[in-house]
Amino acid sequence: MLKNSEETLQSLTLSEKDAQYIWHPFTPLQGAVTPVIISSAKGCWLYTAEDRAVLDAISSWWVNIHGHSHPYIAEKIAAQAKTLEHVIFAGFSHPPAIHLAERLLKVLPENQDKIFYSDNGSTAVEVAIKMAFQYWYNKGEQRKKIIAIEGAYHGDTFGAMAVGDRGAFTAPFHSFLFDVDFIPFPTGDNDEAILNRFSELLATEDVAAFIFEPLLQGSAGMRTYEAPLLNKLIKLAQKHQTLCIADEVMTGFYRTGKFFATDYVEASPDIFCLSKGLTGGTMALGVTSCSAAVVEAYDAAEWTKTFFHGHSFTANPIACTTALASLDLLQEESCLQNIRFIEQRHQRFADELRQNNKIKSVRNLGTMLAFELKNEESTTYFNKARNSIYSYFMDQNILLRPLGNVIYILPPYVINEEELSTIYEAIHNFIKAV
Repeated sequence: MLKNSEETLQSLTLSEKDAQYIWHPFTPLQGAVTPVIISSAKGCWLYTAEDRAVLDAISSWWVNIHGHSHPYIAEKIAAQAKTLEHVIFAGFSHPPAIHLAERLLKVLPENQDKIFYSDNGSTAVEVAIKMAFQYWYNKGEQRKKIIAIEGAYHGDTFGAMAVGDRGAFTAPFHSFLFDVDFIPFPTGDNDEAILNRFSELLATEDVAAFIFEPLLQGSAGMRTYEAPLLNKLIKLAQKHQTLCIADEVMTGFYRTGKFFATDYVEASPDIFCLSKGLTGGTMALGVTSCSAAVVEAYDAAEWTKTFFHGHSFTANPIACTTALASLDLLQEESCLQNIRFIEQRHQRFADELRQNNKIKSVRNLGTMLAFELKNEESTTYFNKARNSIYSYFMDQNILLRPLGNVIYILPPYVINEEELSTIYEAIHNFIKAV
């Protein structure tokens, strides 16, 4: 009987085995579309074993900035894997981690002083939150509140969930999350109300940190807000010695047109969270950087002031090497030119979309373009239009993963005119059909 069972399992297709063994993220166990099995990828294209080619218009969840299977990154990974694949990072260090920290601090604001490594965006945020809370603990002061922006998404670990939007994603865990004060999302006409509420919260002198996605909230529907208001919020917070945490996990590495989204503002946050494009979307790596003022609270002989946080794969040498390779590519003039090309083409396409009466709103910032379809349902991730939109574009061999009734494009920087036009044309055809 056991032998027959083993023979049956061995005869299953990859899709059947996937259904048998794997639990996918953000995916119901019943009723979900069967995952497409990808066997290889190159540039902006994903390939199945049957040679079906799918255009990756969202950089595989916003991480792949240089295109898939980039030969330069692959060569660096191979060389590093033959030299040093991993070593414990407590009591040891290695050249890739040191060189990466040095290079990141050169592009981060001047107030940033040290780099702390972790594994992904959620853990980078988790580190930042713990770092901020312990900062006040080490100083002997009681500050236990965090301010965040409504609609925020900062990750799926518990601290990251706590400072994010309290909705269906986090409902099973609400009773376990610490209290957070949320200010309204900036719409352009509520700036004064936001600033007044923010000032009231800061006046309690109980706020440890203010965390935000600078200028662009991704999971909330690719919502954008203006730099002048963010600049005022950071300055207000710092006036009350409240630490400011910039979650640049999505917005870093030129996604918004500048190296960091906070480069659009004058004030410099105290803590930065980085991941996604950090390694060009090739390896898992997270970074939390902090200012010298934050470091000072930990720089003491007392053992109890140590930051007791770490991961088994902290500063993995292969991941750090990958990030260094990605930074090399980012500094090439051809990459910067293509980023500007994407910005310009998005702006022109956005102007076309704004003329369509089936579209409620359009927003674009850097290499991100998003638009919201007019729909009787509210704009949420669970808008029923999502599934039909996703299926339509997959039928056209284009990967667009809508946020409810919000369709967005966030392509790899290597995308060309023909590939962008293919996406734009498919979108025009879809709008005509709805």
